[in-house]
Amino acid sequence: MADSNVKVLGTWSSPFVMRVRIALHLKSLNYEFVEENMMQGKSELLLKSNPVHKKVPVLIHGDNPICESLIIVHYIDEVWTSAPSILPSDPYERANSRFWAAYADDKFFPTVRKVLVVSTEEAKRAAMAEVLEGAVVLEEAFKKMSKGKTYFGGEELGYVDIAVGSFLAWIKVIEKFTETKVVSEAKTPSLAAWADCFSSHAAVKDVFPDIDKLADFGMKLRAMFLKAAAATTTD
Repeated sequence: MADSNVKVLGTWSSPFVMRVRIALHLKSLNYEFVEENMMQGKSELLLKSNPVHKKVPVLIHGDNPICESLIIVHYIDEVWTSAPSILPSDPYERANSRFWAAYADDKFFPTVRKVLVVSTEEAKRAAMAEVLEGAVVLEEAFKKMSKGKTYFGGEELGYVDIAVGSFLAWIKVIEKFTETKVVSEAKTPSLAAWADCFSSHAAVKDVFPDIDKLADFGMKLRAMFLKAAAATTTD
């Protein structure tokens, strides 16, 4: 692997941190992973590196911090150009990739997160219906973008694969929580095959979290959120 003066500030459970690590692996770069314990407080390095949002991930390249996961992936792709490109070179395909990455962040994942934090069964069913609808949308997007190949990016793992694939572990958590398949051979066969290939990719498998461990963590987050919501309601 190439030598590089790179640090990643992150947490093992964050899908956004996972994106950065996958991008670095695709570029065959050495980096130091600095685990942040957000439950116990944020480190001085994190607060100094990301004073605006105070959150992970942060990529530190030399003395320069870069924040926000998709911006970091862009940066990695632009700085280390000798390795395979993450974003497509064609301007339309590049714009389309950015669109679907934004869809994953702004539309799809918020509904996944909502399933875990809503307090009633009715709200959980409604949120889950949105997630299932979103999975069908991604199935259609995959079929168009992949053109019959393995990944959203074609033959190689690319930008949309990283953006969407980083949420797969949390999707598996809500599947356990609701006993409902989101990505299935029955309703989203192309996405199901892609998910298997993504999870087993050499750049992904070492940073893909253990689902049982992530589910336990998710239940703790849910309990904390519901407790905070109840306290707000009674104030």
